[in-house]
Amino acid sequence: MNLRRIPIESVRRVVVKVGSNVLTAPVGLNVKVMRELARQIGTLMDRGLEIILVSSGAMASGVKKIGLERRPDELPRRQAVAAVGQAGLIMEYEKVFERHGRKVAQILLTSEDLTSRKRYLNARNTLNTLLEWKIVPIINENDTVSVEEIKLGDNDNLAAMISLLMDADLLISLSDIDGLFTRDPRAHADAQLIPMVAAITKGTEKAAGSIPGPLGTGGMMSKLAAARKVNSAGVPMVIAKGDKPDILTRLLDGEPHGTYFAPRREKLTRRKCWIAFSLKPKGSLTVDAGAKTALTRRGKSLLASGVVAVQGEFAVGAAVEFLGPAGEPLGVGLVNYSAADIRRVMGLRSQHIRQVLGHKSYDEVIHRDNLVITALDEIKDE
Repeated sequence: MNLRRIPIESVRRVVVKVGSNVLTAPVGLNVKVMRELARQIGTLMDRGLEIILVSSGAMASGVKKIGLERRPDELPRRQAVAAVGQAGLIMEYEKVFERHGRKVAQILLTSEDLTSRKRYLNARNTLNTLLEWKIVPIINENDTVSVEEIKLGDNDNLAAMISLLMDADLLISLSDIDGLFTRDPRAHADAQLIPMVAAITKGTEKAAGSIPGPLGTGGMMSKLAAARKVNSAGVPMVIAKGDKPDILTRLLDGEPHGTYFAPRREKLTRRKCWIAFSLKPKGSLTVDAGAKTALTRRGKSLLASGVVAVQGEFAVGAAVEFLGPAGEPLGVGLVNYSAADIRRVMGLRSQHIRQVLGHKSYDEVIHRDNLVITALDEIKDE
């Protein structure tokens, strides 16, 4: 059995992420590549597939259009460059898709659009309507208004979050190299392509390194982070070379190209995906060895008795990361008590909470329905 083969018979909705280094040429946007992408996406849509495009290129397009040598360091200048570049990017997409009778829609997001449950669902509904109308959504981060607090980070992360938001069956990340290698192939001639990753380990991360392209913000490590997110939710991902002829149609014909990241068998629910990957933790809780085992191996809630430390200040209902005894990240959950109250009751049995606080809304600090284990080495398929 070819373990790298994409389960094409069950793929209906695909998120395609294309990076800056694929989309840009020495003198602006690489229109030839964009035309090829539009043609392939049109072909896949004719087959009945739904395609969502997450496209970098606004900053790179703006740098070239304005005539700058590199991206500015100052935030207002970067945002202005992105504004100029985004206009050119979407205009070019309109042209190349129109050649194939397809319409496009521009959607610009910040993390606030995905951390607010209401806005999260609104974005989902809008995207579903566009797909129903056979229009290609083209999504990018809203760099023009983003500041650190609402920044998604990079389009690899954005593509992963859109894949989870839209219940995608597959994420394809088109890069300027063929996939994940044992070493950086641009610097080492003996680098070997890794055709499949069954589980992301420290060895995988070591192979990835962190070498961003000259125009993009994400290197291979950001793609690994994206794969970790979608794989834990049961979604496969492929990294492949974006300018390889017919790469999208060949992948969805079942041909093995690039690096295939195998998913978990069991998918997280939509709500748990939102908790785990859309919300930014406001603090963290460190748990003891017994609580770690209860959470990761037995599917239990987090009780006050298992908490040994509280970091940060947060209110009831906040998303909080929980860490193992050695500080290793285990997962994310929504707390039933504030940071101040957890500090007062940590280490105590649930029956003592009312005695200390004067009230007891819940037995659990985090209920199991509101927590997600995100550390892949702690996740066990059933």
